[in-house]
Amino acid sequence: MQYRRFGRTGWNISEVGYGMWGMAGWTESDDQQSERSLDLAVENGCNFFDTAWGYGEGHSEELLGKLLRRHSHQRLYIATKIPPKNFTWPSKPEFKLEDVFPASHIIEYTEKSLKNLGVETIDLQQFHVWEDSWAEHEEWQRAVEKLKADGKIQHMGISVNRWEPENVFNSLRTGHISAVQVIYNIFDQAPEDELFPLCEKLDIGIVARVPFDEGTLTGNLTKDTAFPEGDWRNTYFVPENLNSSVDHAEKLRPLVPQGMTMAEMALRFILSNPQIGTTIPGMRKANHVKANLSTSDGNGLPAELLQELKGHRWDRKPTEWSQ
Repeated sequence: MQYRRFGRTGWNISEVGYGMWGMAGWTESDDQQSERSLDLAVENGCNFFDTAWGYGEGHSEELLGKLLRRHSHQRLYIATKIPPKNFTWPSKPEFKLEDVFPASHIIEYTEKSLKNLGVETIDLQQFHVWEDSWAEHEEWQRAVEKLKADGKIQHMGISVNRWEPENVFNSLRTGHISAVQVIYNIFDQAPEDELFPLCEKLDIGIVARVPFDEGTLTGNLTKDTAFPEGDWRNTYFVPENLNSSVDHAEKLRPLVPQGMTMAEMALRFILSNPQIGTTIPGMRKANHVKANLSTSDGNGLPAELLQELKGHRWDRKPTEWSQ
């Protein structure tokens, strides 16, 4: 496992972290399987775990708390997220801060996360949605500073809404934010334009989320793919999106190097960018953990292939189903 400095936090975190949404927000989740996979990740050098209260209303946080206790001798970094008070993902431009993140809500849900995790301080607390129009509101800034002063969080971050990498610039400039979590993958390259240069200037850590485009970049989806009833992916992969996503993935197949899967190529594309602090694939099964963590070997993709993959950028705009 390779480690990278995570912005102004100064932490050295595993460049492949662990995304924990699938352990509580999707169907077919199994706690025993999840715990085995989490343990395997630690054994293979993963030290950054990203969860949220919204993943099973604290259940994913509880699983992470148990992991911390099982591996109390190791330094594991905890990242979680505060749900919006109106429980609406993503945020919308017309939403007011007082309806989404009033100070009392920020503090209340940080306390809930501390209890679920069984810790006294959270390494990285994050806003689970965001609007940059809230940047200068003192209410959220005071709440963040209070949580830091009380030792309940070490750093604050923002998880940027899907396909809106620019919707955070002014907030990052306030000095209250240490990390940004943004969708970045072979298709979603827009953060490279302005967000990443700003993060480099301000020394802000970058978490690349959704490395497989919710599964498209594993190469396993087809236009006939169906998900179990109640699975979140049913609301995302509506026919309009599923068909187009599969078409884009199929165009990548000729580029996958011999002996490599499309999923491995997708992760290595992200890890080839030195600005990324960590990427957080969702992992539930042991074989996924082994495959994903094995990509952290210091070997990026050849420059020629990276250049070809640049041509597969797919700029999209938020829609009703993009969430």
